This record gives sequence, C-alpha cells and structure tokens, in this order.
Amino acid sequence: MSPEKISQRIVSYRIDWIERMIREVRLLPLDDYKQFLADRRNVWSAESCLRRALEGLMDLGRHILAKGYARAVSEYKEIAYGLREFGVLTSDEAETFRILAGYRNRMVHFYHVISWE
Repeated sequence: MSPEKISQRIVSYRIDWIERMIREVRLLPLDDYKQFLADRRNVWSAESCLRRALEGLMDLGRHILAKGYARAVSEYKEIAYGLREFGVLTSDEAETFRILAGYRNRMVHFYHVISWE
C-alpha cells in the first residue's frame, strides 16, 4: 500500500455528516434533564446521532491514514495513534479521539449496559 491523494469529497462529506449529527442533537431539549427524559425518543435520537457522528469521525480518520499515509488500521482506537504519529493530531487530541473511539465501541458492543443517564 502506498500513499494516495486524500479525497476532498470524502473529507467534506464526512465533516458535513458530523456537523449534521451535532445539529440534530442540539435540536433536542438539552437544557432541562426532566424534559429531555420525558420523551424517550430524545434519548434514542441523541444516542443515534452521537454514534453516527463518532463513526463519521472515525471513518474520516481512517480515510486520512489510508490514503494520505498508506496506514491501514483495523481498530478505531488505532486511528488516534496513527493520526498522532503523523502529526495530524496533537497528543491531547489523540487521547480525546481514543476516548471517543472507546465510547463508540461501548455504544455499539455494550449497548445493553448503557443507562438512560
């Protein structure tokens, strides 16, 4: 595998997707916890949008590593280390990315232990 050109189209699409998911979460009644929980659909919407935004972020990082640096990764947490290694992210940003990747994995694989809160 050798480096190729990072696709501006893919980068733009992923960023747009992430921003869309964030906008959707911001439309929810986030200022009042009781009001938020009063309609359980809010919880489902928040979870879905958060997971999709995180997956978009992970996919963006994977694309940058694969195309820009010819680095294939199989685990989402590895993306953080690769992006740090190539100077795309600072150490602090990479640590935050790693935590987000772990949370995304928890949402997908341990969905049954995540509480409403």
